[in-house]
Amino acid sequence: MKKNKRNKRHQYDMKEDKEKKQEEVNAEEKANEVETPQNEQPQQEEPANESAAESPTDEPTNEEKLMEQLASANQTIEEQTNKYIRLSAEFDNYRKRTAKEKAEIIHNGSESAIKAILPVLDDMERAMSNMDKSDELRPALEGVELIYNKFIKILEQLGVKKIETENQEFNTDYCEAIAMIPAPSEEMKGKIIDCVQTGYMLNEKVIRHAKVAVGQ
Repeated sequence: MKKNKRNKRHQYDMKEDKEKKQEEVNAEEKANEVETPQNEQPQQEEPANESAAESPTDEPTNEEKLMEQLASANQTIEEQTNKYIRLSAEFDNYRKRTAKEKAEIIHNGSESAIKAILPVLDDMERAMSNMDKSDELRPALEGVELIYNKFIKILEQLGVKKIETENQEFNTDYCEAIAMIPAPSEEMKGKIIDCVQTGYMLNEKVIRHAKVAVGQ
């Protein structure tokens, strides 16, 4: 009887040991299942870390950004400076040109009026030439000469003067040749023999060329 009880007890202990071992095995398997993902997770993340370590960042640093901004600002300053210098030079040229034109207008503003008067002087010169041929018109000639000389003085005050042609070398800047006539002497060849129409200048500017006959 005792032997049977001992056997049953032994069998119960063996069953209990077997169940404990099975529980230990199950617990160990569960622990392995839980630990395996944790151990594998760093292995999966390693390539990303290695890639991040191997490839440097493309974003510029603050110093590089400041250098780019400084270079852009310097370029803008240079462009604006060149533009200012160019505009200043253009304005200076414009100011000088307009001042010169204004001075010329003031200086020679009476040119058109004087040119309109010149035919009157021509008529007076022809009238005096015809009066000089008659002794009876001598008193009238003297009066016309007084008027003519006064007229010439007023024009001289305005800057008008005659172009001298008597015994002068022919110069296309001041004279216009309307005829070529035989020279009375060798010395008169290429010189003005006769003045058909008087030329005039206004402030060193020719407003009418003298019409002359040149010796050949």
